[in-house]
Amino acid sequence: MDLFQVTALAVLQGLTEFLPVSSAAHLILLPVLTGWEDQQLAFDIAVHVGTLAAVVFYFRRDLQQMTREWGHSITKGRTTPTARLAWGLLLATVPVGIGGLLLKSVVEHHLRSPLFLAIGLIVFGLVLSWTDWRRRGERDEYDLTWAGMLFIGCAQVLALFPGTSRSGITIAAALMLGLSREGASRFSFLLSIPVIFLAGALQTWQLTRTPVAVDWTPLIIGAAIAAVTAYLCIHYFLVLIRRIGMQPFVVYRILLGVALIVAFGRV
Repeated sequence: MDLFQVTALAVLQGLTEFLPVSSAAHLILLPVLTGWEDQQLAFDIAVHVGTLAAVVFYFRRDLQQMTREWGHSITKGRTTPTARLAWGLLLATVPVGIGGLLLKSVVEHHLRSPLFLAIGLIVFGLVLSWTDWRRRGERDEYDLTWAGMLFIGCAQVLALFPGTSRSGITIAAALMLGLSREGASRFSFLLSIPVIFLAGALQTWQLTRTPVAVDWTPLIIGAAIAAVTAYLCIHYFLVLIRRIGMQPFVVYRILLGVALIVAFGRV
């Protein structure tokens, strides 16, 4: 991989991991459109580590408080709203963990074509549009019930299908429950932490079972670029989301989906 390819893929991962536009779709499409060889598992792990580092650093104060109060809920039996949110994030991660183990092979071998991506982009883009127009409220992530957090976790399973977008479907589910755009986005980003960690751990385990030589330079560069890009993406998304809403992302998803159908409709 040359520096341009490393930079392009890392920036793409950093941006699309947290925007509701489907990172999987973009990472699948870029090599298809450019003719690049697949970037391989080690690079995927590196850029995921970068995005994980970005979201952990951005929410570091929230995570410190959640960890402290989550520990107190175990040792002292005192459950605060922050501790409850921490437990809820763990609860919401269970469905996608189970779904990933059951569906990973099917998705990787049968659902990664441009047409499947187009369907996911358009259909779930319309779902995001509807929830943003009709269902959003003023509640924040601390107002979610146990059932609500589990509902968002179950919705997250749909993100296993390329084109859906993990952040898009979880934000849509949270908006459906009456959260504000900011509250829905914050819960989605916090929920990404255990999900990205588990996905990275699984990919690392797979890598250890494959005897390959590793060139560390592109991995380190890719992780650093993805981390910086993801951090800026989270920051500006949360700053601007009340003003711009979800509709610009919906329009982009639909246009990209239509373009894929036109380009690959006969494939």
